Amino acid sequence: QVQLVESGGGLVQAGGSLRVSCAASGRTFSSHAMGWFRQAPGKEREFVAVISWNGDITDYRDSVKGRFTVSRDNAKNTVYLQMNSLKHEETAVYYCAIRGGTYYYTPSRSRQEYDYWGQGTQVTVST
Repeated sequence: QVQLVESGGGLVQAGGSLRVSCAASGRTFSSHAMGWFRQAPGKEREFVAVISWNGDITDYRDSVKGRFTVSRDNAKNTVYLQMNSLKHEETAVYYCAIRGGTYYYTPSRSRQEYDYWGQGTQVTVST
């Protein structure tokens, strides 16, 4: 059984920074790509960032490029999302997910490629 536990969410002013973390257990974390997604009220869950199994490859949605950074520490079974210059419209529940399937070690933007998800952490950006 895979468990993913996010932490680090909270309330921040627009323009501020926040780092969310995701601790994994129950699977060989270091072999799998890890993704971050978010879901705002009334909206679909959307891709935010992803990192390959060894951290060599990262990918971001266009709107966060240059502001968000995804990283991982395989020794700690943890993936991070550093978020800078946050905007009010980025208020959402942020989820981490571990990629499954044949190409589990490579990044993907597709939600369907991820087979385990955390419970999410709320990020609220005030105006």
